[in-house]
Amino acid sequence: MNLNRKALSGTALGVLAVLFVAVMLLVNVAFRGARVDLTHNHLYTLSDGTKNILKSIDEPINLYLFFSDKATQDLPQLRTYFTRVREMLEEMASRSGGKLRLEVIDPLPFSEDEDRAASFGLQSVPVSAAGDKVFFGLAGTNSTNGQAAIPFLQPDKETFLEYDVAKLIHELETPKKPVVGLLSSLPLAAGFDPATRQMREPWAIDQQWTQLFEMRSLDAATLKAIDKDIDELVVVQPKNLSDDAQYAIDQFVLRGGHLLVFVDPDAEMDQPGADPNNPMAAMMADKSSDLPKLFKAWGIEYDPHQVVLDRARALPISIGEGMAPVRHAAILGLTGADLNQDDVVTAKLDSINVSSAGFIELAKDAKDVKLTPLIQTTSDSMAVPGERLRMLGDPSTLLQGYKPAGTPFVIAARLTGKFHSAFPERNDAGALKESKDANGQIVLVADTDLLSDRLWVQIRPFFGQKIMNAFANNGDFAVNALDNLAGSSDLISIRGRATSQRPFTTVDAIKRIAEGRFRDKEQELQQELSDTERKLTELQSAKSKDQAQILSPEQKAELDNFLKRKLEIRKELRQVRRQLDAEIESLGTRLKVINIVLMPLLVTIAALAFAWWRIQRRRRAQGAHA
Repeated sequence: MNLNRKALSGTALGVLAVLFVAVMLLVNVAFRGARVDLTHNHLYTLSDGTKNILKSIDEPINLYLFFSDKATQDLPQLRTYFTRVREMLEEMASRSGGKLRLEVIDPLPFSEDEDRAASFGLQSVPVSAAGDKVFFGLAGTNSTNGQAAIPFLQPDKETFLEYDVAKLIHELETPKKPVVGLLSSLPLAAGFDPATRQMREPWAIDQQWTQLFEMRSLDAATLKAIDKDIDELVVVQPKNLSDDAQYAIDQFVLRGGHLLVFVDPDAEMDQPGADPNNPMAAMMADKSSDLPKLFKAWGIEYDPHQVVLDRARALPISIGEGMAPVRHAAILGLTGADLNQDDVVTAKLDSINVSSAGFIELAKDAKDVKLTPLIQTTSDSMAVPGERLRMLGDPSTLLQGYKPAGTPFVIAARLTGKFHSAFPERNDAGALKESKDANGQIVLVADTDLLSDRLWVQIRPFFGQKIMNAFANNGDFAVNALDNLAGSSDLISIRGRATSQRPFTTVDAIKRIAEGRFRDKEQELQQELSDTERKLTELQSAKSKDQAQILSPEQKAELDNFLKRKLEIRKELRQVRRQLDAEIESLGTRLKVINIVLMPLLVTIAALAFAWWRIQRRRRAQGAHA
């Protein structure tokens, strides 16, 4: 009987094994090529913008993912992120129709692969005191020998992983520099300075823009149309622009051009009619700028005569030799907390300095547009007339009668949506009344001074060269904004993604509850200890000097009661700890049962049901043909 049972059990196990293999083969055939993203934040589902960029690839692009596999054996966090990067690149390659080719390379020390990684401009990062270095970067080439690279894939930038990779592919697909039109009334570029009657140096931001883009200066006085080959337009300190110039900007935006605008209620670097013999006239001149017709049509409210103060972000300035610095509520040092960390333009930036900045709002009657703040003040801020900053002696007077608004003021924002013409009455040939694209892109900044060198960079001569030492991220912001807008609409549409790091929120909640109970017990013990010490002190004070070193019966009883209660509370604290561990262990057991038993069972049932449905459909089709 026992032999029969053993034989039967062995046969059953064999049948189950054969059935399992058959089911796996059936699943492999039935779901070949099928992909389902079951992650909480859809980490492996590419955005529509990325899919469009992949579809638009004409010539093959090669991607090389360099990762030091052997050197990272003791770096689990980096290895986990490598898996995340590789899987996303594989997903992109599978969606590209064979136009995107991925190769994963382990550049061993002193190998040709290591030299190849260095030739692409990838960075090796030291990971040990012995000098061991790790490569973890992405390089790409196109059919015309063009190259692009991400020197090191940082885990803390996982939010923008898809954007960075899509941007690299886009650069390889369109290798020429973007053409940017610049319309500015401020002297950003090098030229002759009438105030000093000498040649002036270009601003640091102009040098950075020129290195990355093909900058083309435009003349506001003669501007009537913007060339079709200009990909992006930058407008700085627009003052009294003619209708023709504003109409040119209007039509540029409506036909899908991307716009970056810097306006200011008090542009300190503006020198209207600068006259060395009459400095007072220049000081009292109007230094505000505005695009009233365009802003109104786009649903933007901006007052060119209002300046933002923020005493929480006021920077100290010197008001005289030998005098203590004074905080200036109109010169602000904004921190990472004031920047939008979910937008690629301002993500990972730490500080931006602004001076006499204005603010922008979305009009209540605005339609078809959305305003996303990029830079804003704290809630401890207020708006004042710009006239208060003229002839300002002591900056501390700005705090007189200070009444914070209680809400932040937006200094820079991204405006997206469908824009309408500010000149609907004009019927020029090819005139547009509204934008062709429902995802138009404009970045608005209510301060021009943040572009000036004095607020973010020190430039010093060094053996015949100019060395830039940035102390704020103003330049990074201006470059990021231009770089982002210079890309295609598909690239701009890619937003930051959630990270693959999933916190154990339920476990954290259990720990917080248990720690709360633990703290309550500790406080109870501490309170009883204080009460006991107080009672012992009272009893001690009632004793004579001869009995001071001897415990009275009352003191001994009080001390015994406290020690007994202390042991009881410590026992309760241990019980709280045990309950915490038990709850976490119980949760872990439930998750293991779900992951190991329930989910595979559900997948198997779904596969069998799908296979049965396909068989039945095939039989019905054969019956119909018969």
